[in-house]
Amino acid sequence: MLDQRIIDLYDEYTHKPLTRAAFLNRLVRLAGSSAAAMALLPQLESNYGAARRTAADDLFTEYVSYPGYTGDMHTYVARPKAEKTYSAVVVIHENRGRNAHIEDVTRRAAQAGYLAIAPNALSPLGGTPANEDEARKLFTQLDIKEALQNFIRAFDYLAKRKDCNGRFGCVGFCWGGAMSNMLAVNVPGLRAAVAFYGRQPELADVPKIKAAVQLHYAALDERVNAGMAAYEDALQSAGIRYEQYVYEGVQHAFHNDTSAARYNEAAAKLAWQRTVEFWGKYL
Repeated sequence: MLDQRIIDLYDEYTHKPLTRAAFLNRLVRLAGSSAAAMALLPQLESNYGAARRTAADDLFTEYVSYPGYTGDMHTYVARPKAEKTYSAVVVIHENRGRNAHIEDVTRRAAQAGYLAIAPNALSPLGGTPANEDEARKLFTQLDIKEALQNFIRAFDYLAKRKDCNGRFGCVGFCWGGAMSNMLAVNVPGLRAAVAFYGRQPELADVPKIKAAVQLHYAALDERVNAGMAAYEDALQSAGIRYEQYVYEGVQHAFHNDTSAARYNEAAAKLAWQRTVEFWGKYL
């Protein structure tokens, strides 16, 4: 297992304005040498070639666009092949834009029997760059209120699809987990919102939630977990249906199988099983 200080440094690098040069300088100091630091990088950074590949053979998939608040939102769609109506789930990516990993998660949702769509928050800025540093930099240019409106419009788009039955859910990871919580506040027709290690919404807005909420936290994720207790208190006080799970000994982004240092297979599988069961209960 990697030194927790190294994991925390990478989390700071991916979520705060820390340049790559500053990150590498600090990583060298923690690792003890430049060679050791370079050996650690493949464990820390995402490798989409190593991601799980969920087959699309028994699925219908397509790329579409829908009109967002700030321009067209480019979206990946997956659902079972049978032409009928399905409950729909919006899959929301981390702070890298939609990538191969999130498209794979979208296919997993489709295999579970849902019409799953994954909009790209970076669509108004040209889409997801191949370089993750550039992608994260673009996220600093996003207006979160405008991004929220772009995702709210995903449900307007779904309501017009002939393969949607009008029952809506969502699931988000990291940046997308925070967006999932925001959608729970701002989409009255949402039935089930799932957030993986996502920042909590404004507590004053919690009583607006109509959806059932499921929350997944990593026990070692101090940054996100700082708001966990207050959010749970607010959910309880407002009488919101919710489930909350904390996975011991795992890191932020434990569900992302492209990150060797942070992915935890057992926790990821359990959390996904709980997600699908939650959708089954409310969608």
